[in-house]
Amino acid sequence: MISTIQRTHLVRVGAVGQIGRFVSVDAVAYRRGMRVVCRTARGLEVGEILSPANDRGQDTDGSILRGMTQQDEMLLERLEKNKQEAMSACTAQLAQRNLDATLIDVEQLFDGQSLFFYFLGEVSPEIERLTEGLAETYDAKVRIREFAKLLDEGCGPGCGTDEGPGCGSSCSTCSLVGGCGVKKTKG
Repeated sequence: MISTIQRTHLVRVGAVGQIGRFVSVDAVAYRRGMRVVCRTARGLEVGEILSPANDRGQDTDGSILRGMTQQDEMLLERLEKNKQEAMSACTAQLAQRNLDATLIDVEQLFDGQSLFFYFLGEVSPEIERLTEGLAETYDAKVRIREFAKLLDEGCGPGCGTDEGPGCGSSCSTCSLVGGCGVKKTKG
């Protein structure tokens, strides 16, 4: 019988710094602070190792594929330029169309397939059309995040309530644990 060792780590990924449990597919024990390429539910992302986690059969949020290589760093640099261009283009079009929206950040995943636009407050259909047009320009799927809604409701249904965490195994993995509904009670 062949035994496989799984190494689980706590990893921070994404623009809002979501923390999750990730298993190393190559069974490497990565050091704190190392940057790694991860497969998440959203796609390929760059993460930062925070610490090892126990390997006791708990659910994971994704896989660590490898440590960052020089080629990965060069790709990340190019994606950062695309992100900055998309942010500038979106800000310019919001001003040109006189739309009252606050763009907080743009995030492009490591796989280059998805752009996430983070807005503060409500996102109107006109803003959705604008970001879809930008996606065609950058050849990526656009996903809009209403940051204010995320802060108010947390990371999923029932986040911070007695009904359930909604973000995985517990609200301790929620990147917004300090700002989400951890103190909410249903009444």
